[in-house]
Amino acid sequence: MLGLELVVALGAAVVLGSVAAERMRVAQPVLLLVGGLLLSFIPAFRHVGLPPEVVLLLFLPALLYWESLTTSLREIRRFIRGIMLSSTLLVVVTAATVAAVAHALGLDWGPAWIVGAAVAPTDATAVAALGRTLARRQITVLRAESLINDGTALVIYGVALSSAAGGGGFEPLLVTAEFVYSFVGGAAVGLAVAWVMLALRRRIGNPLYGNAFTLLTPFVAFLCAELAHASAVLAVVACGLYLSQAAPLAISAYTRQQTGAVWTLASFLLNGALFVLVGIQLPAAVEGLTSAALTSALLIGAAVYVTILVTRLGVLILSAYIIRAIDRRPYQRQLRTTNRARVVSTFAGFRGAVSLAVALSIPDGGGVPARDAIVFITAFVVVASLVVQGFALPKVIRWAHIPADTSVKEELVLAQRTMAEEAFSAMPRLARELGIADDVVERIRVEYVEHLSEMSAEYGANDDDPAVLRSRQYSKLRLALITHKRATVVRLRNTRVIDDTVLRQIQSLLDVEEVRLVRPQQSE
Repeated sequence: MLGLELVVALGAAVVLGSVAAERMRVAQPVLLLVGGLLLSFIPAFRHVGLPPEVVLLLFLPALLYWESLTTSLREIRRFIRGIMLSSTLLVVVTAATVAAVAHALGLDWGPAWIVGAAVAPTDATAVAALGRTLARRQITVLRAESLINDGTALVIYGVALSSAAGGGGFEPLLVTAEFVYSFVGGAAVGLAVAWVMLALRRRIGNPLYGNAFTLLTPFVAFLCAELAHASAVLAVVACGLYLSQAAPLAISAYTRQQTGAVWTLASFLLNGALFVLVGIQLPAAVEGLTSAALTSALLIGAAVYVTILVTRLGVLILSAYIIRAIDRRPYQRQLRTTNRARVVSTFAGFRGAVSLAVALSIPDGGGVPARDAIVFITAFVVVASLVVQGFALPKVIRWAHIPADTSVKEELVLAQRTMAEEAFSAMPRLARELGIADDVVERIRVEYVEHLSEMSAEYGANDDDPAVLRSRQYSKLRLALITHKRATVVRLRNTRVIDDTVLRQIQSLLDVEEVRLVRPQQSE
């Protein structure tokens, strides 16, 4: 029954912790970590572990896939140089600096490099959960960096683990070749899987079957890359980015609406469960360490945490000035940012459950003598990152005085107006081709004219404009009528005039209509 108890406890901790975080205005992962720590005091959960294969094979593909589906490929292309530097060079420099600091404080070189590989990459799930208040440019760059840098860290980890276990020395040419093959091979596998899965997906008409097939996509990409010994992380990311561009015209609206609901709920539960599981695992990292070893591990953990922040800020500033000196094109000047913005990016570089999974994946057979110390140091850095940076980030954002990013709203206005205007222009031609009666065309024409005038007034931000008032009154009355319709159909069901099946079908239509009316009012 422990499995069922754990599922119930995880679900309750995720929901209650999220609700409490929203009401207390505290970063959600912080309270979820606390919830996990509290669960660890329950005897049944005291020795519940976090198997690394669960994170690497179940959590990681799904979360990375959804993050890559919902990120901006245009912004990634725009800032590709900075993203690649942060996801490769910054990871290598951070791992090396951390290894040097840990070695200076008493760890052997092998375990020190393992710690460096574990804490070097930022975590995509933590960035997504804690970085929502960032400007679009920063959150896009951070998410893209977090999606790619795991592959770099895993290559470093493999070399460090082999060295720590006595499996051989460091061979620069071999490691470089492994880097290149891992990245190029992973991207190629991901693109190939995406193309095949989309071709198959076009042949599935049933939305339920199609979404079940979609859930398999990241795991197929991950598996194929693993079989090819390429970067499974990059394969999932490349697959998601490709599908984000190709899928909008290949999938029906109903299927897409269902897909969004499924993945939103799944990512929420998986994200939350990861942080709770990290909290449950923390006490286990302390076991096996003597008081002297624990003191040493605490000192190393604090030094490593400071090191990753200083290294990240230093590399971001130094690389920016080097690029600025080398590339003085006008386009490059437009991409420049301030050192205050780089401080924000430093504090937004969270470490998460993936770092802990890397540390936990060390074989527990004595091959690496400092395994307990590595796990504890990594867990310390993860908790410090989530707690300290989670609390500090809002204050740092306010200190940085980063201008408000209105580009999304402006592009939304442009897209909606262009869409409506071009549809209005095409209406006579489409009506002729479809043989639509003149009175129907006139009815739709009046609706479009009204809609365009409402948009012009709404985006003018004039609350007293008659068109705005009419639009809001129209929505308010429509919503009231939908509520009345819903009450009527429920009454018919309760009096056994209609069946529950009929109720659900009508309810689904009413829900779509309500969402269409409410969402524009709730959008930013």
